Order: sequence, then C-alpha cells, then structure tokens
Amino acid sequence: MRDEHTIVVLEGDQTGQELLEEGLRVLAPNVIGVELEFPRFDLSLDNRRATLNRVVYEAAAAIREHGLGLKGATVTPEGRDDIGSPNRILREEIGGKVIVRTGRRIPGVVPVAGVHAPISIVRMAVGDAYGAKEWREGEGDDEVAFRTERIERRICRAVAEFAFRQAARTGAKVFGGPKYTVSPTYEGMLKEEMDKAAQRHPDVAYEPQLIDATFALLLSTTGDPLVIPALNRDGDILSDLVLPLFGSIAGSESLLVAFDDDFEPSAIMAEAAHGTAPSLEGKNVANPMAMILAGAALLSHGDDAEQRAGRAIREACLEAVASGARTSDLGGHLGTTEFTDEVIARTKAKLEVWAAI
Repeated sequence: MRDEHTIVVLEGDQTGQELLEEGLRVLAPNVIGVELEFPRFDLSLDNRRATLNRVVYEAAAAIREHGLGLKGATVTPEGRDDIGSPNRILREEIGGKVIVRTGRRIPGVVPVAGVHAPISIVRMAVGDAYGAKEWREGEGDDEVAFRTERIERRICRAVAEFAFRQAARTGAKVFGGPKYTVSPTYEGMLKEEMDKAAQRHPDVAYEPQLIDATFALLLSTTGDPLVIPALNRDGDILSDLVLPLFGSIAGSESLLVAFDDDFEPSAIMAEAAHGTAPSLEGKNVANPMAMILAGAALLSHGDDAEQRAGRAIREACLEAVASGARTSDLGGHLGTTEFTDEVIARTKAKLEVWAAI
C-alpha cells in the first residue's frame, strides 16, 4: 500500500489530543525499533475555524499521499453555521468507503450477555442518512420533514467484499445485513452485493439477517467471531451497541479504509472509537488503550518490522490489563501516562525476546 515509513498525525481536541500523544510515545523508534516520520496537522477546533477547514483538506491530501493516518478525537460544533464535522470531510477527501470497528474481549473485564469472540462492524463510510439533503414543508400539524438518501453500488460492493475478506482473515462468520425485505430497492442493493461476495468467497460462513433480527440475535450470540456488513447509519448504531457489549470500548479502534481497484487498502486512517471526554482533560486518568491499539493497527499494514511491532504493542496492551495494570475505568489505579509506560516496557521486552529467538 505504501513505500515509506510515514504516519500522518491529525491532532485533536481536549483528551483526544492527550491520548494521541500517548499513542505516539508507543510508536517511538526506541520502543518499536523502527524509524517513522510523523507529519502533523492541527485539527483542533480553533485551528479548523481559523483556517475555515483548509487544514482538514491538507491532512486528507497527506493521508492519500502517504497511505496511513492516526487521528485524535475532535470536537464537532453544534451550530449550523459553524465549520461542521472534520470526519465527514476526511472520509470524502481520503476516498474512504468503509469504516471498521471491532469489539473484543479485554482480559479481566466482564462482558455483557456472555460475548467473548470478536465482532467487527463493517459500515459504509459515506452516503445513506449522512450528508442527505433535508427540508420541511407546511406549517403547524401539517408540517412535513423530508430527507433524500442515497447509496452507491460501488460502496455496497466495497462493504461486502471487505467484510468477507475480513471474515476470511479472522475465521469469522459474515452475519446480519440491511432491512432488505422492507426496502428491496434501496437497502436491497447492499444485500445483493453481500450475496455476490458470498459466491466469491464460498469458504466463508455466511448468515444474512435483517437488521432488527441482527440486534436481537447479538444479545444471544456468544460463539463464533462475527463480521457484520451494514449501511452507514445502521453500522453507526450497531457499533454503539456492540463495543460496550465487551464491558468497555477501551479495546476498540476505528479504521477508515480507502481501496484501490482490486479492493486492496490504498489509505487507512485509524482513531480511537471514543470521543474527546472533556471532563477528563488534564487529569491523567483517561485510558489510552484504544489510541495505542489504533497505532498498532496501522503498523499491521507496514513491512515485516512494523507488523512485528504492531503485534507486540497489541499483546503488550492486553497482557498489561490481564496482569492488573489498568486505568480506573477498568477497575485499576494507574494514570494515563503510567499505563502507557507499562505498555512501552512490555513492548520493548517482547521485541527483544523475539529478536533473540
């Protein structure tokens, strides 16, 4: 996907920026043994306003050029006349077609409903309810609200194909789907592409379900790892259900993926699945695990040395938590920097041992 050791850094707001800096500490060359370049772009709310979002477009162009980006959580202002969401611009400018969020067990953290195998939500990154034109007509009780939504077959195909490839890589089952019985023309387009992908990947288990049945069955599904393809809004809501099922969203990163013509990733932007947590800013108590795992996920798309480092970081995070080294949200007593220090020490030790054998 790329030919250089570069990760574009998109700075964020509040605790999002603090945790981004912790994630970058783990990616330092004295930790992972790989020299990386980190061109930085200030996507704080103040700078987005000051540049009228020009910095967001510049950051997206850099990710397209270099292939990988690591983003801190950012604030999206509520005002209709403000500068809006940087995520929408990034998704469109990077050419992202798919957003992947994976819920996974964190050692020692009790999940909800007994889930234990990973569950990945693979949703559309653009289109559907987001970015739709909205308007109202009439007055009083006769007022009517309208919204135009659209999905594209190329996006449906990307979601379906990536879901089956993800399932093949992880030994998972492709599960769920849209409400294609009620909406055969609109939502049925995704189902058509899921069925075609199933034919291209006959060795992948495939169990299509309507979206409402998917929600219900998730609460009783505890066995196989699952990959769930979804429309943009359905996937957004599903993620908000699935990630907390594992007892915490601390072990979940979010990936925006753009593809080449062969559905191989051409650009990936990783971030933590949580927000800016302004109430935790400056207190050294927020959990940096998801941000650290986001960086590790990017390394898995690099060369052999980077992939080895990414695996070491992931294992170090989970082993730290399993040993009782936890932040307060997971029932521990470590601060933000102390947890990162623990992950750094364990990552270094793993890489040294692996080099010796």
